[in-house]
Amino acid sequence: MIKQMTTAAVMALVLIAMLYTPSEALAHGKVSLEEDSCMRQIGENMIHLSTYQPQYDEAGHYCTEIPQAGDTYLVVDLIDAALRNMPVSIKVVKGSDKEGETITQLQANYYPDGVISGISKLEKGPYLVHVTAEGIPPLHFHYKLRVEMIDYSKVIRASIAPTMALIILIWIIYKVIRSQRVRNWLASRR
Repeated sequence: MIKQMTTAAVMALVLIAMLYTPSEALAHGKVSLEEDSCMRQIGENMIHLSTYQPQYDEAGHYCTEIPQAGDTYLVVDLIDAALRNMPVSIKVVKGSDKEGETITQLQANYYPDGVISGISKLEKGPYLVHVTAEGIPPLHFHYKLRVEMIDYSKVIRASIAPTMALIILIWIIYKVIRSQRVRNWLASRR
């Protein structure tokens, strides 16, 4: 009887371990370029955005979900070599539309090394980052930033697997307790 209960508990723990994916495995730096949510592509022109807040986490880098308000380093990598040969500008706007308050603006300039960086003091709320490569035709890349905001859809998705595992574990324990062998075993112990 104890062997069956142990086996059921081990199976439940294995199921929980298989269904649960830690957040580090889904982090920004663990995916290929094609799957990276921080990549933007127009035709064959690709850029990549990274944000950093070393005052809170020296090793942490983010994309569009920034955990805390404060000084934020924005780094845009011009992946495509053609973008390095044309002027590129960046504009950070507070709000969720193009006409919000401009927080930071870098005028069009050439970046032969392919790296554009700047710092902005971001408060809690939504922001838009506009990257414009002034070629013919101009290329407009956009990022929606969320600073210190909870994404409830991610919270729900992350809680589904542990919740299902808990329900299955409760069901297994219920079935074991309700089994005739357990009842007989408990009756013989009295």
